[in-house]
Amino acid sequence: MRSFSGINNMKWIMYSLNCIISLVVGMLLLSCTSGMGYEKKKQTNNSNVLVENQGILIIQPFADISELEIKYIEKGLRKLFKQVRVKRAIKFPDNSMNAAKTRYRAELLISYLRKRSRIGEVTIGLTKRDISTKKGVHSDWGVFGLGYCPGNACIASMYRLKGENRSEKFLKIAIHELGHTQGLKHCPDNSCIMRDARGKDHLDEETGFCELCKGLLIEAGWVL
Repeated sequence: MRSFSGINNMKWIMYSLNCIISLVVGMLLLSCTSGMGYEKKKQTNNSNVLVENQGILIIQPFADISELEIKYIEKGLRKLFKQVRVKRAIKFPDNSMNAAKTRYRAELLISYLRKRSRIGEVTIGLTKRDISTKKGVHSDWGVFGLGYCPGNACIASMYRLKGENRSEKFLKIAIHELGHTQGLKHCPDNSCIMRDARGKDHLDEETGFCELCKGLLIEAGWVL
């Protein structure tokens, strides 16, 4: 009896050890699988952020803008974006003017550009015409540009610019609106390109991006 009991005890010990080993191995495999899934998801999310925030920049001029101005904007934006493509000038879409037929509605132009944009593209429209949008109690507020925050399309206009350095100012407007498409809001720093114009031309005071806006755009893939 003693010998039989000893054998049973030994079998029980071996069985218990096997169970413990199987449990530990199972937990380790589960842990490793979860870890790899998290890293894969994390990498995919990071990749998607870069595609959505920057991707390929499309410069879409409207028919009224000059080739000289297009070249100036292209040269400036190529310093910030890794991939830039300039499309042929297009006519303004039908029914994109305000009721008085004096200005083009910025939100309608953006909607038109969004439909022409592919996945992974950010489109900026360029024009010399006056553009407007709704702001507060104003149903037809004239603006330098407009960009949804975030979004994949924006519009910039030269109409309200004055002075000899209009091209330089126009580039700042384009960069400002593209900043909105990346998710940047208006910045309280008066020297930052993301400053709120509030209906006035402060562009000569804007010297670049503040450190906070610059850091966010670098994370989004901008070359700064």
